[in-house]
Amino acid sequence: MDPNDRIIRLPQVIDRVGIKKSAIYKMIAAGAFPKPIKLGFASGWLESEIRAWIDERARLRS
Repeated sequence: MDPNDRIIRLPQVIDRVGIKKSAIYKMIAAGAFPKPIKLGFASGWLESEIRAWIDERARLRS
């Protein structure tokens, strides 16, 4: 893990990937989206993992 990596919250994830909350959680359950990190009462995602997920989608497009 990059020591400069940021943890981003769900609204930021939604903004970056353009997918609704319910779809994100369905994809997490299916193993198709990075799992969040528990932060006590809240959860967040590593920015690098979200960026890598977006990059992979772009790479797979036809």
